[in-house]
Amino acid sequence: MNNTTSTKTTTSYSIILVVAGAHLINDLIQFLVPALYPLFKDNFDLTYLQLGLITLAQQITACVLQPVMGLYGDVRPKPLTLAVSLVIVALGVMMLATASSFALLLAAAAVLGIGSALFHPEASRVSRMASGGKLGFAQSTFQVGGNTGTALGPLAVILLVLPMGQSSILWFGLLAALGIILLVWVARWYANHQRMLKAMGPVAKIRSEFPRKTLVIAFAVIGALLLSKFVYIETFKSYYNFFLIEKFGLEIGEAQTCLFIFLSAVAVGTFFGGPVGDRLGHLKVIWVSILGALPFALILPHANLTGTVALSILVGLILSSAFSAIVVFAQELLPQKVGMVAGFVFGFAFGIGALGAAALGALADHIGIQQVFSYFSLLLLLGFLTAFLPKSRRLSGESAAPAVLDAAEPGRA
Repeated sequence: MNNTTSTKTTTSYSIILVVAGAHLINDLIQFLVPALYPLFKDNFDLTYLQLGLITLAQQITACVLQPVMGLYGDVRPKPLTLAVSLVIVALGVMMLATASSFALLLAAAAVLGIGSALFHPEASRVSRMASGGKLGFAQSTFQVGGNTGTALGPLAVILLVLPMGQSSILWFGLLAALGIILLVWVARWYANHQRMLKAMGPVAKIRSEFPRKTLVIAFAVIGALLLSKFVYIETFKSYYNFFLIEKFGLEIGEAQTCLFIFLSAVAVGTFFGGPVGDRLGHLKVIWVSILGALPFALILPHANLTGTVALSILVGLILSSAFSAIVVFAQELLPQKVGMVAGFVFGFAFGIGALGAAALGALADHIGIQQVFSYFSLLLLLGFLTAFLPKSRRLSGESAAPAVLDAAEPGRA
């Protein structure tokens, strides 16, 4: 099947958990931006379009930089890149806490996005290196760390920022400092791991089993699936508060609690998607997750408050299970460039989600946020394009271990 050896590596659970913890810290800080939109909207008199532009400033940097940084890491792995990423995030925290205008909010969001762009592809690579062949488990654990951080963002705003004001965001710099310490420890493991592999001698490269045309079609479909998922998720993150406030007259704190419930469901769904994909095949998880959420997403905008919250839980659980499966599936398409693929998936997902959120924010200024929520669930119909993804035994999860060796030594890919 592939020109590779079959040496088995052990699963480094401590590394996977620490990287997931750092992901929690990064994404909690990143999500402070959209979680604070109601505060920023009032304090700076912003429109929905301007809020969407802040999301765009934060995410477009990730869209552009993540594939570049992922490819660079495939060729020249730098263990300390992860720690540097959270140094940049800490700088973004300081800028966000002291921003006094829309322009400064944009700048702070962009700096946070740069830190995130450095973090995700390298962290995804390290998780894969430590997986010992349990690719879905490692990717899901990594992702659930980030989604847990995202879910905690609204609670952090309720408990700390709303009572104490924008300047209290500075306290999150301490979390960034903790993340830097954790990632310096991970960098030492990463460097030792590389030295160990070099001592073992050359490792055969793993080549893709598909022709270029098939790969182009496959990544175009993956792009469409990411568009459907992340425009939906980012729009939910950015505007769900406003939808609930406008439709049901909730207070900001109550709306933030509902957002926390949705994001918690996203975190839970993300974790189960990977291990299920390891057992049943990642392609099956992609099918079920995106199309399974469609009927609930269509009903949600027309339900009462209790029904809306309940349906948001179902949509979050089902839809989020796709992402880990998509990442692993894409990396198995090009196992010799796992960093670049991770950068593409994360970067494209964040970028297209931000562009979609900005566009739908502009639309909401004209037709209202409730109307936007009535229409945008139709994006999930793009899930039917899954039928055009290639099929093989390895992509079905029946032979994941060989790809780990090449991923474990990115410098030789």
